[in-house]
Amino acid sequence: MDGTPSLFSRIGGTEAIFAVVRDFYDRIMADASLRGFFSHMEMNAQIDKQVAFLVFAFGGPSRYTGKDLRVAHSKLVAEGLSDVHFDAVAGHLDAALRGLGVADILRTEVMNIVGTTRKDVLGR
Repeated sequence: MDGTPSLFSRIGGTEAIFAVVRDFYDRIMADASLRGFFSHMEMNAQIDKQVAFLVFAFGGPSRYTGKDLRVAHSKLVAEGLSDVHFDAVAGHLDAALRGLGVADILRTEVMNIVGTTRKDVLGR
């Protein structure tokens, strides 16, 4: 480790990630092309899972115990989840980060991490 604080710390910790995730899911649920993938989910539980995953992915205290990305998204892929949807979801995350004033350098770092998940999310 080079002594650089984690993305988790630099972005503002759990509270900041929670704020981003709430905004992110508000945007997704307002998007007719995406909300059907989430309509069967209990959204508070989904938000908690997403926060836990991002805390882990951004170098925070490791407490994510959910399914791996491929398994977690396999049913959605079977229902038609594709690159188009992945890009739309990523766009909503980027918009949520922008909307909450996350610095461009941190936003870029987040989006780079998201990009690395594409193959697993889409089961490739």
